[in-house]
Amino acid sequence: MKIKDIEVGSLFLAPMAGVSDVGFRRVCKMLGADLTYVEMINVNALLRDNAHTKELLQTCDEETIKVVQIFGHDANVIAKAIQSEALQKFDIIDINFGCPAPKIVKNGDGSALLKHLDKIADICKTCTQATTKPVTAKIRIGFDEGENVAVQVAQICEQNGISAITVHGRTRAQMYSGDVDYQTIKKVKQSVSIPVIGNGNVFDKQSYEKMLSTGVDGIMIARGALGKPWIFSELKGLSLPNKFDVIKCHVDTLKKYYSEEELCITLRKHFLWYTKDVPGAAKYRLQLATTKSLNESLDILKSLF
Repeated sequence: MKIKDIEVGSLFLAPMAGVSDVGFRRVCKMLGADLTYVEMINVNALLRDNAHTKELLQTCDEETIKVVQIFGHDANVIAKAIQSEALQKFDIIDINFGCPAPKIVKNGDGSALLKHLDKIADICKTCTQATTKPVTAKIRIGFDEGENVAVQVAQICEQNGISAITVHGRTRAQMYSGDVDYQTIKKVKQSVSIPVIGNGNVFDKQSYEKMLSTGVDGIMIARGALGKPWIFSELKGLSLPNKFDVIKCHVDTLKKYYSEEELCITLRKHFLWYTKDVPGAAKYRLQLATTKSLNESLDILKSLF
């Protein structure tokens, strides 16, 4: 699969706010993810030179193709962000038209734009004219329950220069519950000539093949990778890693960027995801969620794995 003139493979790690840190992206890449995305970046914060936003833009050597997802609702501001020095190292820019989070929607960003297709057209046109790099987009199928604008939005994106589109097969109203609309994803694929990436409820081989049956060019995995970055190895039929070694690699990567105190906070949620459904882990999970000692956390994890 190619995005514009860049060969990218077909199995991707989604940009997940508060999850897709550089350490997690590194282990996913090492375990078979063809493409990993830096989590959603607020274009206004980026242009204000916000320190935390700059931290989120850290990448690793394994990310040979660097992709960042950005969000906003003003076409000129988004274009200015794309042209900023901070994003020059990225090979592909992805624009979010699908995030369902209340604080994002309240500001008119993410999936709120599915109610304003003229704005989506303006953003796509302005941004693709502002750079020679491929610009892609991620959408949901609609905003309100029962609403379906996915084909229309995909065609608008293509007509205004977008090089590929990711479709999460739910409405904003559904958030992350209910069934994925595979038929709509299939219709989107049939309605445009740019690559279409399917997203939603891919947790194992069976759900992966169900998404493939829509005819999509690629598949993006989000929650299916939480605590399970080796899902990419499983889906590709690769040998599975030692799970503690994966966790240690995740931790060691983040040590290059954060203090131990920051790491304990950043990694807590990951440690809880890694230990979900692990036999004997229940009595240690509270300890993992509260300890301020990274070594103590690693000792617990080593004993469990």
